[in-house]
Amino acid sequence: MAIVKMKKLRVMAMANSRDALLRELLRLGCVEISEPAGKLADPAWAALLRRDTSTLAETKNEQGEANAALDALKRYGGTKDGLFIQRRPVSQEEFLNRETLEKARAVSRRINGHLQDISRLQGEEGRLLSRRAGLEPWVPLDMPLDLSGTANAVFRLGVFPGAADTAAIRGELGDTAAELYEIGADKQQRCCLLIAHRAEEEKALEILRPHGFSVTAFQGVTGTAAENVAALDRALSENQKQRQEAEAAIAALAPERDALRLYADRLNAEAAEDLNTERLLTDGTIVFFEGWAPAEKLGEVRTLLESRGCAWEASDPTEEEIPDVPVQLKNNWLTRPLNMVTEMYSLPAYNNVDPNPLMAPFFILFYGIMMADMGYGLLMILAGTLVAKKYRPKGTMGHMMGLLQLCGVSTFFWGALTGGFFGDFLTQVVKLTTGGDFALPSLFTPLNDTLMILVGAMALGLVQIITGMAVSFIRKLKAGQVLDAVFEEVTWWIVFVGIGLMAVGVTNLVLYAGLALIVIGPLVTGQGFGKIMGIFGSLYNHVTGYFGDILSYARLMALMLAGSVIAQVFNTLGAIPGNIVIFLVISLAGNALNFALNLLGCYVHDLRLQCLEYFGKFYEDGGKPFRPLAINTKYVDIQ
Repeated sequence: MAIVKMKKLRVMAMANSRDALLRELLRLGCVEISEPAGKLADPAWAALLRRDTSTLAETKNEQGEANAALDALKRYGGTKDGLFIQRRPVSQEEFLNRETLEKARAVSRRINGHLQDISRLQGEEGRLLSRRAGLEPWVPLDMPLDLSGTANAVFRLGVFPGAADTAAIRGELGDTAAELYEIGADKQQRCCLLIAHRAEEEKALEILRPHGFSVTAFQGVTGTAAENVAALDRALSENQKQRQEAEAAIAALAPERDALRLYADRLNAEAAEDLNTERLLTDGTIVFFEGWAPAEKLGEVRTLLESRGCAWEASDPTEEEIPDVPVQLKNNWLTRPLNMVTEMYSLPAYNNVDPNPLMAPFFILFYGIMMADMGYGLLMILAGTLVAKKYRPKGTMGHMMGLLQLCGVSTFFWGALTGGFFGDFLTQVVKLTTGGDFALPSLFTPLNDTLMILVGAMALGLVQIITGMAVSFIRKLKAGQVLDAVFEEVTWWIVFVGIGLMAVGVTNLVLYAGLALIVIGPLVTGQGFGKIMGIFGSLYNHVTGYFGDILSYARLMALMLAGSVIAQVFNTLGAIPGNIVIFLVISLAGNALNFALNLLGCYVHDLRLQCLEYFGKFYEDGGKPFRPLAINTKYVDIQ
C-alpha cells in the first residue's frame, strides 16, 4: 500500500475536438487538469493563449433548479430519503442518454415554475394579510372609508397610542364644533373617527396632536372596512386555492424523482466538464493543458490521447513540483476505510509514506480495546454491513461503514476476551428468570484486572511509538540524514531497552550507553553554545514527549473500564425491581445510551492517539487530494 506515483501531463489538441476530448477524459476519470494561473502570469504565455470559456454558469443554474425541484418533491410530494440515499444502478448509456436528460430538464422546469407560482402567491398572501390587518380595527365603522365629509363637516380617521384616554380627550374638545368616536382598539393603538365643522377642523386637530393623534388615509380604498375585509378574505381564499393547486401539481410529479436524481447527477458531471474547460488555454485553433495522471493509468491515457490526435508528453515531477503533485492513496479492503481518518486529518505529502497501512492495525485494535463488548460489536458489524449492502455509500460515508465493520469485529473479539455482552446483561437475565448464577467465560475483566490492562495499554502504546520511530528512521536513512537517525531514533531505542533491562535487574550499562548518546548527539550536530543547550533541550523534550505519549495510552484502559461499568450500572438498576420487563426497558435504554456515547468517544480518543502520539513521530502532511475529471454521482451507481 502506498502513495500512487503520478506523472505530469502536457497535452495539446485541436480546439474543434475539445468537447469530445473532455467527455472522454470525464469517462476515463483519471486525469486532473491543473489551474493555468501560473502560466498566464507569464507574459510570454499570456501573449499567446487565453483561458477557454464554457457554459459553467448556465449549468450551475440548472443544478440549482434540479436541487430545488428535488427539495420540492420532498416537501410537497411526500418523498423522503431517510438517513441514507439508496443509489439506483443505471447503465452508462442511460446516464448519458440525451432524450432522458431533456425529459428530466422539462420536469425540473415545470416544478420550478410551480415553485415560482407558490413564491409569488406567498408574497401576495403576505400583502393581503397586511392590508386586512390594517382594516380589521375599522370593521365596526359603518361608513365608506373614502368618504371625507359633507359640505359643512369633515370626517377624519386617525389613531392614538394604545395608552391614550379617549374619553378625557373628548372632554378637551369642549365647545369646539367637533366630536370624537372610538371605533376600535388594541394594545398598540386606538382607532377613532373625528367629525368636525370645516371651520373648526384645525382647532380640533391642534387639541388632539399633543395626545399622539395621527390622521390615517386609505388610498385607493372604496366602501366600508367590512366590505373590504370580506373582499380580502375572498382573495385570500382564492390565493390559498391556487397555492394548493400548485402544490398538488408538484406532488403529481413525485414519480419523476428518479429521473430528476439522474438529471442532477448528470448536471454534476457536466459542471465538472465545464469547470475543467475553463482550465484549458486556447488561441482559438488549439487547446493546451497541463495535469496529472497516475502512472499505472498512463497506458489508458495514452490510448485516449493518441486516438484524438493529441500531441502530449508525460514526465516525472521535478523536485520543485513535488509540493504541487496531487496525492492519491492506494489501499486494500483493510486499509481503505482509514482514508476517512487520513482525509479528516490531512493527506500525506507526495514524497511521504501512506499512513493507512501503518495506522490500520493500531486503530482497529485500540478501538476494540476501548469498546470491548460482544453485543456492541455485533451491532456495529450488522449496522455497517446492512448500510453497505443496501445503500452502497461512497466516499467518506462508504469508508465510515467499512471502518464500523472492522472496529465491530475488534470490539467483538475483545468483548469475548473480557466476557462482556451489553455489560453483564446475560448474567442479570439468567438471575431474574431462573434465580441461578451465570457468567460468560473471560480471560480477564476490566473491574478485576485493571492494573494489568493499564500496563498492557501502555505496552501497546510503546509498540506503536517505536513503530513510528522506525518509519522515521528509515525515511531519514533514505534522505541521507544518518546522524539524525542515529541520535534521534537509535539513541532512544537504546534508552528504552536500557530501562527495561534495568527494571528486570539484568544490567545498567545499556541505559548508560543511551544516556551517553543523548549527550553526544547535540555535541556532534549542534553549533557553538547550542551544543550545551541542545543536551538539556533534547533530554527535556524527549523525556516529556516519549513518556507523556506512552502515558496517554492509559485512555485505552480508562474507556474500557468506563464502558463496562456504565453498562453494568444500568443492568443493575434494571434488575432492582425484580421484573424482567422493567429490566429489559431500563437495560436496553441504558445500553443504547452507553453504546452511542462510546461509539463517538472511542473514535475521538483513537483519533487522538493516531494523529498526535503516532503521526507526530514520522508523518509529514500537506498533500493535495487528487481530483480528476470524473463522473461523481450522489443518487445513482453507473454500472
